[in-house]
Amino acid sequence: MTTANPTAAIIIIGDEILSGRTTDSNTNTLARFLASLGIDLREARVVHDDEAQIIATVNAVRDSYDYVFTTGGIGPTHDDITADCMAKAFGVGISEHPAALKALADRALKMGWELNENSRRMARIPHGAELIKNPVSAAPGFQIGNVFVMAGVPKIMQAMLEDVAPRLRTGRQTVSRTLKLTYIGESWAADALRDVAQRFPELSLGSYPFGLSIDGEFGTQLVVRGLEAEAVDKATAELEAALQSVLSEAQARNPKAALEEV
Repeated sequence: MTTANPTAAIIIIGDEILSGRTTDSNTNTLARFLASLGIDLREARVVHDDEAQIIATVNAVRDSYDYVFTTGGIGPTHDDITADCMAKAFGVGISEHPAALKALADRALKMGWELNENSRRMARIPHGAELIKNPVSAAPGFQIGNVFVMAGVPKIMQAMLEDVAPRLRTGRQTVSRTLKLTYIGESWAADALRDVAQRFPELSLGSYPFGLSIDGEFGTQLVVRGLEAEAVDKATAELEAALQSVLSEAQARNPKAALEEV
C-alpha cells in the first residue's frame, strides 16, 4: 500500500511583509526545500505581529498538518514575540535556555561585544522545545511539537534548514513534465487540458501563461505533476497528442507557433 506523503504548512510572521516593506522569499525557499524531501506543502499564511493572531493561526494549522514551519519574530526587539506566542499556544512556560544563552555569549565574545539584555531575549525558548542550530548568527530557532520556528532573515532561515532536514519524515518526490506552447494562448489549450485532467484524476495539471505582450513572445506552459512517473509520462503524451490540432490552427495564423517539451 502506498503511504501518503507528509503534509506541511508555512506561517510567515511579520508586519514588514504585510506592509510591503520586505519581500517574502522564505515561502519559495521552504516550498522548494519541502518538495525536495517529498513533503506536500498544503498551505501558506502571512500574519502580522499580533499575539492573538499568531497563537490562533499556529493552533489552527498544527493539528491539520504533519509539520508547520514559521519564520520571523525571534529577534531581540519588542515586536519579536513569536517565542512567547509558541509557549502560550502549547501551554508551556518560557525561559532562557542554557545552550542558547551560551551560543549567544560565545558569539558576542568572538565579535568583541557584550551580550546585553535585548540580545538575551533570543535565548528565551519555550519549555520542552529542541533548539535549531543557527550557523550564521548563533541565535537559535527551535522545534516544539511539530512546529519549527525559524528566523525571518532569509540567509539565516535557509541555513537553519540543514539542522531541520534530518528531523523530517520524507515522502516521494513529485514528478513533473512541462509542455511549452509558444504564440498559443492558454484558452486554446484549455479543452485538451481539461479532458486529460479528467482521465488522470490522481495527477495535477495546470496552465501557466507567460509573456502576454502584444509585440513580444507569449504563450503557455502546461505542467503535469504526480507521484507516479509512468502516469505523468502517459498523461503528458496524451496531452501533446491532443494539442496537435491546436498547434496546426495556430501555425496557420503564425508560423512561429510551436509546441515542445521543456
